[in-house]
Formats: sequence, C-alpha cells, structure tokens
Amino acid sequence: MVNRLKKAFWKNKPLSEFAENEWEQICCNCGLCCLVKVQDEDSDEVYYTRVICRLFDTKTRLCKEYKNRCILVPECLKVTPKNIDKLDWMPKKCAYRILNETGDLPEWHPLKNKQTNIPELPQNLVADNLIDEDNLEDYIIEDESF
Repeated sequence: MVNRLKKAFWKNKPLSEFAENEWEQICCNCGLCCLVKVQDEDSDEVYYTRVICRLFDTKTRLCKEYKNRCILVPECLKVTPKNIDKLDWMPKKCAYRILNETGDLPEWHPLKNKQTNIPELPQNLVADNLIDEDNLEDYIIEDESF
C-alpha cells in the first residue's frame, strides 16, 4: 500500500509542492489547451475553435518546440501550479484543471489507468498560421464539452 500512495503523489501534497517533473506528468497531451479560443467581448464567454497552435503535432500529441513554445508563440501560456486556479478557460477535460478542482485525477488519466482514454481533439483542425485571425469566429466549435 505504501508504494501505491507514493505513486499517487498528486493526492498526497498540494499543487504548490509539486516538483517540475511531477507537474509535467499531470499533462496527458490531449492538446485541448492548444486550441485557439475566442472570447466574447460582451459576455466574456470563451469559445473553442478548430484552430490549433502551429507547434502542436496532432499525430504525436506533443508540442514540437515545447521548451521554447512561449518564446515562439508569445500568446502561449505556461500552465503552472501557481496559475491553474486563475485559468478558468482551461478545458473542462484538462487533467490539470480536474486535479485542481477535485484533488484527484480522472480515471482515464495515464497515471491511474494503463488503458487511457484521453480526450479527443476536434476533427478538421487548422493550424493557426494558416488562417486570418479576423476569421476565427468561422471556426468556433458548437460542442460545449470542452
């Protein structure tokens, strides 16, 4: 039982005490946070689009330039234990968000389940560098499950 508790590090300490490698293990590489979002100026509501960061590789589900992502894409925001509770636009299916809100990881998470079922990306994605930013509204996803 001691080994299992040690493995479940996310349950045994506050997010602020996570080592960097522990924090990185929480990300399940779903890529939902890499979708470009549009915020309604009147209601502040956030909408997800089928536009994804040009650095995200949809086959590997990894950032092609992870270490330099915030330099290469200035609007990229590094999610940390210090800012996760302020990022209410993070996808509802995000493991970081779920852990922050519930204190535990979802059952489908790779740290809990070898047969993972990580959230799917929307179909027909377009890289952000291939569209005109003024046309983002044309790519809004109607599905509100993000």
